[in-house]
Order: sequence, then structure tokens, then C-alpha cells
Amino acid sequence: MEMIEKVAYLKGLAEGLGIDDTTKEGKVLKLVIDLLDDVVLTLSDVADGFAIMNEQLESIDEELEEIRDDIYDDEDDDDEEEDDDDGCCRHHRHHGCHGFDGELYEVKCPGCGDSICIDEEMLDEGSIKCPGCGETLEFDLDGEIEDEDGAGD
Repeated sequence: MEMIEKVAYLKGLAEGLGIDDTTKEGKVLKLVIDLLDDVVLTLSDVADGFAIMNEQLESIDEELEEIRDDIYDDEDDDDEEEDDDDGCCRHHRHHGCHGFDGELYEVKCPGCGDSICIDEEMLDEGSIKCPGCGETLEFDLDGEIEDEDGAGD
């Protein structure tokens, strides 16, 4: 028997016994039974609230686990990308190159020797700061293109 049922049974017994609530003892007994009824109803509400909160916590826990999986999967992907042979992928996570559909160019910083991936928009700006050492790299696309010998086309 649950607490609510027990209190209801107790109320029925008290009424069946014909307890006189005009006497001191009758008043006390009636108040105790009413108080028990209130306590049991309150506990029942708390238990219901606890069950709802528990369901919500389980849902949050599942979502958090999915987020954790996504984060750790991404880190594993980053580690694989850092091993690529083109030397450029280790900077992708810093520059947001992944998912870029345009042309990418790899430049080497003269200051630190780091390879950096840049796109057309970065070239059009004329310069960028090296994420490795902070040196400003300038791009002059208006001049002649020189081959390795230094002679112009």
C-alpha cells in the first residue's frame, strides 16, 4: 500500500470510529491526520517533479554524449589532416580552409618557415599576418611574375 492509500485508510478509520473533533483529543487527532495527508501529497508532488527532472537529465546526458563524440571525432580528423603530405592542412583549423570551394595557395613565411594556406580573397587584400610568428606577408599581384631564375616572362 502506498502512503497516499495509507493516509486515506487512516482518514476512513477515524471517521468510522466516530472520533469527536469537539474534544481536545479529537481535534489533535484530526489535525495530525490532515497534516499527514498534506505531507503525503507534497511528497508525491516532489517525487513526480524528481521523475520529470531525472528524464530531462538523462536527455541532457545523451545530448552531451553526442556532443562529446562529435568533438572527439573532429579532433581525430584534425590529427589525420595534420599528417597530409601537402603540408597545408595543419593550418586549416586555424584559417577555416576546410569546406572552401575556391582556389587555395600555399605560401611559406620567410620569418618562421611555416606553410600557410591562403585564398583569392586573402590575396586581394594584399597582405596577411603569419599565424606562426606574426610577420606581415605582402602579396603584389600587379608586378610581373618571375620564374626561379629571376627573369620576367
